[in-house]
Amino acid sequence: MISPLITAKELIALSENQNIVLIDASFDFARYQREHLSGALHVDLNKTLSQIEDNPADGGRHPLPEPSAFARSLSEMGITAESHVIVYDDKSAAMSAARFWWMLKALGHEKIQVLDGGMKAAIELGYPVSDKKETPDPAEPYPAENWKLPVADLNEVKQTAPSKAHKIIDVREAERYEGIKEPIDLIAGHIPGADNIPFSENLDQNGFFLSKDLLKAKYGKYLGETPADHTIVHCGSGVTACHSLLAISYAGLPIPKLYVGSWSEWSRNDLPIAP
Repeated sequence: MISPLITAKELIALSENQNIVLIDASFDFARYQREHLSGALHVDLNKTLSQIEDNPADGGRHPLPEPSAFARSLSEMGITAESHVIVYDDKSAAMSAARFWWMLKALGHEKIQVLDGGMKAAIELGYPVSDKKETPDPAEPYPAENWKLPVADLNEVKQTAPSKAHKIIDVREAERYEGIKEPIDLIAGHIPGADNIPFSENLDQNGFFLSKDLLKAKYGKYLGETPADHTIVHCGSGVTACHSLLAISYAGLPIPKLYVGSWSEWSRNDLPIAP
C-alpha cells in the first residue's frame, strides 16, 4: 500500500522520473494565482470538494458532493483511476489537502498522497514555483459509484453520542470544543460525549506530521479496543476532520467514520450541547 504521505524530497525525485498530477488545495485562490508549485492545478473547497446547500442545518457547511460530480471534476483535471496524485496546501494539509485525499481515497483511488509539510517544505528544497495558469488535458470519465470510506450522518451521531461502546472525536481546537469561543458557527460548545483531540496535535512544531510510531501510540492508546466502525471523527464542517483521518491512516490504523456535517450541522438542529 502506498503511504498517504510523501516528503518534499520524494516529490522532487518522483516529478523528475514519473508523470504525476499535482494538486494545490489551498483555500486562498488569489495566493495560488500569485504562486504555486509549478504544474499544480488548483482545487476549490467550496466548488469542487463540497456541495454547499442553503441551510447548513442540513448537512453542515461543507457537505460532500455526489461521487459522480466529484468524478467529473477529476476527469476535467486529467485524473484517471491510474494517476499518481499528490496534493498539498499552505496549512499543513488542514485546508483542504486532507479533504481531497479522503475524497479520492473514498472513491477507491490507490495512488493518492499528501505532501508532508505542504508547499513551504517543497519550496525550501528548491521545487520550482509559478504564477501561470495551468491547463490540464481532460481525461476519460473517472469511474465512481459511491463513497467507499465510512461516513456517519446526523442520526447515527445522535444514537452514538450516549453510547459507551462508541467514541466520537472532535478535532477542533480546545477553545472551540470547550465553548470558550466560536468564530465560525452560531453556537459554541461540543457534542455531548465527544472527546477533544485537536488536529494540530498531529503535527510537530515545524508543521510536519508526527512519525508513524508516535501517531500509532497516540491514537492506538485512545481508541483501545474500539473498532473503527464504532469511532466517529468530526470537526466544524468535515474538512479538518480529514486531517486526523489522514494521521490515523498514516499510523497504519483502520480509518474511522467521517461525520461530514460536524459541529456546523449538529449546532443548528436544536440538539444537546456540552459547554
